[in-house]
Amino acid sequence: MPDQLLTIETTRLAAGNVRLRLTGELDYDSAPELVAAAAELRGDDAPVLVDLTGVTLCDSSGLSALLVVHRAAGAVRLTGVSPQLQRMLDRTGLSELLAEAYADDDVRAIG
Repeated sequence: MPDQLLTIETTRLAAGNVRLRLTGELDYDSAPELVAAAAELRGDDAPVLVDLTGVTLCDSSGLSALLVVHRAAGAVRLTGVSPQLQRMLDRTGLSELLAEAYADDDVRAIG
């Protein structure tokens, strides 16, 4: 069994928010893990903060998994988006949908 390429830490924050902190590679092999984490959030109605600070690689499968999280949770905000990932979001037209990151003060306020 290969080493785990992605770790996902789910934390319930103040005011009913949920944070998914991703570390590692978000790609074809690991995207199902994020989809499974999103499935656990269905019906939760809690805004989700996806912290991508620890993501070292994200491919098209990773972007698709982020869309699944968006569909499952509704209100999703990304933080820790690398310049490379931001370019991918911009080029695919997903930046408006997914990359509305909280300001630093807002992130501290919710956890």
